[in-house]
Amino acid sequence: MIKLLNKVIIALAVVAVMGSANAKSLKVETHFSANQPSGEVASQFAKNVKKFSGGSLTIQLFHSSSVSGKSAEVFNSARTGIIDCDMTGAGYQTGKNAAFQFAGDVMGGYDNPYQQYGFLDHPGAQDAVDKLYNKYGMTLIGWWIPGHESLISKKALPTVASMKDFKFRSPPGMESEIFATIGAKPIVMDFGEVPTALQTGLIEGADYSSLANNFAGGFYDDNKHATYPGFHSMPADHLACNTKVWKSLKPHERGAMKAAIEIAGRTITSLVERKNVEAVKALTAQGVTLHDWSKADRATFRKAALKAWEGWKKKSPEAEQLIKMHTAYMKANGIL
Repeated sequence: MIKLLNKVIIALAVVAVMGSANAKSLKVETHFSANQPSGEVASQFAKNVKKFSGGSLTIQLFHSSSVSGKSAEVFNSARTGIIDCDMTGAGYQTGKNAAFQFAGDVMGGYDNPYQQYGFLDHPGAQDAVDKLYNKYGMTLIGWWIPGHESLISKKALPTVASMKDFKFRSPPGMESEIFATIGAKPIVMDFGEVPTALQTGLIEGADYSSLANNFAGGFYDDNKHATYPGFHSMPADHLACNTKVWKSLKPHERGAMKAAIEIAGRTITSLVERKNVEAVKALTAQGVTLHDWSKADRATFRKAALKAWEGWKKKSPEAEQLIKMHTAYMKANGIL
């Protein structure tokens, strides 16, 4: 028995060595910094891919959009072969096709990440999303959703009315349109430009990330107000790979990628929930005021968002299809 076990161990060691010797490496880029919760989960994703593939596939991970320079350019870097895979989010690509808004940040839609994860299991949803990504030479591997985002602000934001003339950073896409209708003055700028824009006073607030990620980035040191719990935006960060690269992987390597991003998704959702609680305690202690909007104010925002959905149906056939699918899924599950 011992001899047999030793033979098995030796055989496994040989396989591992052979796998490592012939390992394929993918360049993957995220917009999150290494010290943010999302950046930490991205790093663990890379380790899991190597582990799950038996060492035949490794990930060279780049944080803070360090290759592409801007978050919105990571997708293009992947589709043109500069890197292999994009770990930012579909919302940055609405300029290509409005449907990407609804393959990422369904604003005013879901109450929690678990509801949105389930959307891809809705009949026809995965196929519709696949066709959208494939049209641009990319393949969606999976979502990892941190949860609702919290606004960063120099001024108090307790109500819808307080948004009037609020000059803040907004990502590209539908968000700026919605906030403008309730009186705010959104300025579209890249994720990486936010720290300098806040420091120089170009903006007085920002839609950046979750409370936990914002806190880890030190954004509340000089900006003493935040919206929490979040209500306005819950972007699904994605793992999307160059389709040719994806098809070149062996079946078990694709399986390793899918398993690793699924774990990353569940991990970031639960991790941010815990980190948010820790951030609330720390921020309250340092004098940051957290503004929890009333049900009435939240309803006002959702009404503005749903009105925007109707307008976005006209922007592309793919957008109309995804909006209809999200609406049907939400109604079937009692969300709308």
